[in-house]
Amino acid sequence: MVDTRFFKNNGPFTLAQIAEICEAELEDKTKSDIKIKDMATMSSASKDEICFFFDKKKKAAGAEIKATACVTTEELAPFVAQGVVKLISSNPHLGFVKLNYAFYSEDRPQPSISKHASIASSAQIGKDCSIGDFAVIEEGAKIGDNCIIEANVTIGRNCEIGNNCRIGAGAGISHCIMGNDCYIYGGARIGWDGFGFMMLQGQHKRIPQLGRVIIGNDVEIGANACVDRGALDDTVIGDGCRIDDLVMVAHNVKLGRGCILVSQTGIAGSCTFGDYVVCGGQTGFADHLTIGSGAQIGAQSGIMRDIEPGMVVMGTPAVPIKDFMRQVSYVQKLSKK
Repeated sequence: MVDTRFFKNNGPFTLAQIAEICEAELEDKTKSDIKIKDMATMSSASKDEICFFFDKKKKAAGAEIKATACVTTEELAPFVAQGVVKLISSNPHLGFVKLNYAFYSEDRPQPSISKHASIASSAQIGKDCSIGDFAVIEEGAKIGDNCIIEANVTIGRNCEIGNNCRIGAGAGISHCIMGNDCYIYGGARIGWDGFGFMMLQGQHKRIPQLGRVIIGNDVEIGANACVDRGALDDTVIGDGCRIDDLVMVAHNVKLGRGCILVSQTGIAGSCTFGDYVVCGGQTGFADHLTIGSGAQIGAQSGIMRDIEPGMVVMGTPAVPIKDFMRQVSYVQKLSKK
């Protein structure tokens, strides 16, 4: 059961309402008025709760379901325990997400500006914003409407934040132009200096980083992730990108639309990604590479060459996934000799 100390439950919902939300078909229409108070996992759901069953590997666990109702597929429905009301869906996973939003809408603080916040007189704050304790908004910064700026956030001078954005506690934004509907998680660092140094007279001298970070619409950047500003050109994060916690995006990197970077991915300077590139955890990229649209990079891979659009690669140095699997198989055979 979800802990309501942290998340507000908007229920109960009738099974008829849940069927509509999940785009599912209630198998027994006489049960449409039954009320469901909460949602839970297959193993923990009990009376007055609903669970979701979409993993074919867990067929045996279906018989152990103790929930009042279960959203599942037509194929898996016969494996659900007797007495459990079934809702048949072509996509229970999507239904889970939709019902999650219905039961537990995201908490939003009331629009207000903390008396402890520091806001420059030249900064512009949009309508219905919430600005938390000890937030700092510097000269010339522009914050759009309906934004949430949490405690201890720093918005650097002349930065622009679009409408409906949320900046998590302790995050820092500098040299950045951000679109609408973005969520920057706590502790993220956006727009700090890129890692640019030159050896002069036996010393590493810092190269001025004169670019910006341009973030599109509907972008999420995870906790303690870092996106450096460009050296001269801009670092660009395309619309709809999802960047996980502890990801490093270096100066002048260009991400297309809808890219996914999983935790601990590191991208060296001046790499260019196409649209919808997916990078597994702990992937690393050498500098000045081009990664084609739709490419998929397996976890812990090292990318040292350009990747063609649509390729699926893995390993260090990365090779096509089938070649990687052959390499693994060959090494395993050798180790048994």
